[in-house]
Amino acid sequence: MNTLVIFLILLLSIPFSPIQGLAASFFEGKTLRIVVGYSPGGGYDTYARLIARHMRKYIPGKPSIIVENMPGAGSLVCANYIYKVAKPDGLTIGNFNGGLFMNQVLEQPGIEFDARKFLFVGAPSKDGSVYAFSRKSGITSMEKWLSAKTPVKMGGLAAGSHVPDNVIRILRAAIGVPVQLVSGYKGTADIRLAIEQGEIAGSSWGWSSLRATWHKALESGDVVVVLQAVPKPYSDLSSVPLAINYAKTDEARKLIEIGIYKPDTFQRAYVLPPNTPKDRAQIIIKAFSATLQDRELLAEAEKARLDINYVSAEELKEAVNALFNLEKPLLAKLREILYK
Repeated sequence: MNTLVIFLILLLSIPFSPIQGLAASFFEGKTLRIVVGYSPGGGYDTYARLIARHMRKYIPGKPSIIVENMPGAGSLVCANYIYKVAKPDGLTIGNFNGGLFMNQVLEQPGIEFDARKFLFVGAPSKDGSVYAFSRKSGITSMEKWLSAKTPVKMGGLAAGSHVPDNVIRILRAAIGVPVQLVSGYKGTADIRLAIEQGEIAGSSWGWSSLRATWHKALESGDVVVVLQAVPKPYSDLSSVPLAINYAKTDEARKLIEIGIYKPDTFQRAYVLPPNTPKDRAQIIIKAFSATLQDRELLAEAEKARLDINYVSAEELKEAVNALFNLEKPLLAKLREILYK
């Protein structure tokens, strides 16, 4: 058998995917954007920049990847942009507050998307909510919060933002904590600054986000986590009480389970615009999954104290679709709490 024949046999034995070939030629030399619905320096921005630094190597053609910040209305501006304006060409990924999917079901004013038509990419983590305050505010335990003689000022972003606004409103309705929600900040970085300046007492964050972006204040004791709204306590917050244990009625427990726990699954969702070509979408989805298993990314995340608890595209899709089958009386109660 001559050399040419051997070469042809080897060439024909190499698997070839027309989709991969087309994708490589499409992405090569292009710039892919991750559009984040919050200002720089917060948890969403921190995760997105981590992912952007590593995802390029898993996309055929190795496009450049940049992060753009598009804050406004608790990331609703970004969500509407991804749905209505962004080109569905595979070069724009949206990352906004996934609690907006729940808010669509609750008929939040201003929502111009149908969550079921987004193409889900995945999420880097399920981030349960915690409530934290500055030590100088005097709210250093649940006992002190519950016994506060005046409503405690807490920072928010906009009506409908799952964290912090929704989880604060739901907690107030479910267990009766005294709260004055001061909304309108552009991102959690702005809320942290307002707390440091004494403008407000505290707020709510995803624990992974708070631990990564404000770890010095947590370590020094200048900021104290007094409550966590998760089914099971975090290992590093074992002495911090659970919100569900303060619920005195079945309705209160359901409000916490459905209104707070459920959206945590898709809170940090990454999506593509509707009608993005399926072959390109699959490339992005696979690259996202591979990126969140990348050793260098995991090492960087551990150093930055960012939890990586990958949520697949299929998990996100199922969780969001399930929202549209929730009981109507519960939805009516949540609508009253969040928008009236």
